Amino acid sequence: MDAKQKTFVMILVIFCVLVVGVVYLHRQRTVLAPTLVPLPQPKPTETDKTNVTESESPRTVPVPLVSAPVTNEVQSNLNFGNNTNFATSLNSTVSDRTVDNSALVPITMFQPIDSSSHERIALSLRYGLNISGKFKDVGSSFNSGAPLSAGRRTPNGDPYNYDNGYVLTDISGNAGGQSWYWGYDNASQVNSGASTINFNRTTASGFPTEISGDDSSSVGAELNFDYELGVKKDWHYLRYGLEGAFNFTPIEFNSGGLYNATLSQQTDTYSYTPGTTPPSAPYQGSYGGPGFVINVPAVNSTTTLIPGATLLVQDHFDANLWGLRLGPYVDMPVSKRMELFLTGGLAVGLLDSEASWKETLTLPGGGGSLAASGSGSDTALLWGYYVGMDATYQLSDRWGVEGGLQLQGLGTYDHDFGGRVVELDLSKSIFVHAGISFSF
Repeated sequence: MDAKQKTFVMILVIFCVLVVGVVYLHRQRTVLAPTLVPLPQPKPTETDKTNVTESESPRTVPVPLVSAPVTNEVQSNLNFGNNTNFATSLNSTVSDRTVDNSALVPITMFQPIDSSSHERIALSLRYGLNISGKFKDVGSSFNSGAPLSAGRRTPNGDPYNYDNGYVLTDISGNAGGQSWYWGYDNASQVNSGASTINFNRTTASGFPTEISGDDSSSVGAELNFDYELGVKKDWHYLRYGLEGAFNFTPIEFNSGGLYNATLSQQTDTYSYTPGTTPPSAPYQGSYGGPGFVINVPAVNSTTTLIPGATLLVQDHFDANLWGLRLGPYVDMPVSKRMELFLTGGLAVGLLDSEASWKETLTLPGGGGSLAASGSGSDTALLWGYYVGMDATYQLSDRWGVEGGLQLQGLGTYDHDFGGRVVELDLSKSIFVHAGISFSF
């Protein structure tokens, strides 16, 4: 099982556990106490009848109807048929034949400021932490074996195969071991005494091939809605329901620096017919010819290491992360005005990104510099999980202030932006948020 499969299984297990928990709470039913009936009154005796005057009205026993959750202990004591002691005890506590039924109501330590509010909407500022990114394949324009003149083209549109020129196959297929499809830049490349022309292909190495970015996640925002499914009054007014949220987080980071580099220069030497003179530099021969011919392949090839070069790297990544969260929640009052929310579930993110990069290789000994650059944009859909904890303080029966912490995992994103790969790690993102809430 690979990493992505393990992540999927973990998300599925967490989501299923949370959903099962909410369904279990929703299916629980509040146990109602049975209705108490008036106790049978003894028939008055003849003596009692003579003591009752016409101004006196017979006393009755007002018994309130009770519809409240009861504990197992109280439930068992209400079985009159099996517990005569309870009936005796209840009769002994009757004052003026009025039943005190307060003991049948479960005692709660506190009650939320407004137990009639069922839904909640909140708007928060949101700041992302533990979001990292990096650029990969740094300097690949200069260490891939391609010439440092990458991007230059012949008159026929073919790329140069040397830093300072090209030697390619002409329309004849280099018949007779000669080609007129060649060109060079500098007169110093020609050795007229040996009737040869030198061509160089240089690569650079010694610098890091990937550079981590300095992530600077900006402040975003989130709007979330809580829909209550039920409340457990006998669990200290614990509420439970479903939560949905929409959020936005901008992400930006830069990487780069100046790095030492070592050049590896390959020199290929081609000969031409003695007694002839090549065209003056710079010269570009055509594919179809005709033109001045040189002998192919090269008669000699050497490689030289040249230290002292530098590579300047400038990378930039900018993205907008649009997110959606959906999952169950439980709301546990910790005081009359303070409530604690626990939530978790599915997280989805739409990443709209763009990147640009530029690299400059400075040659040693005043040999000049070469540059490479690229850019691109991309849109990707990411998905994963989230878990969170929020605390809300009710300012009134409707308005409150809240703050919280969320752990969100959307995996790892990578994309090639014009020759450089950007990797963004969103697998263990932490979001801190604070805002206001309204209950209704």
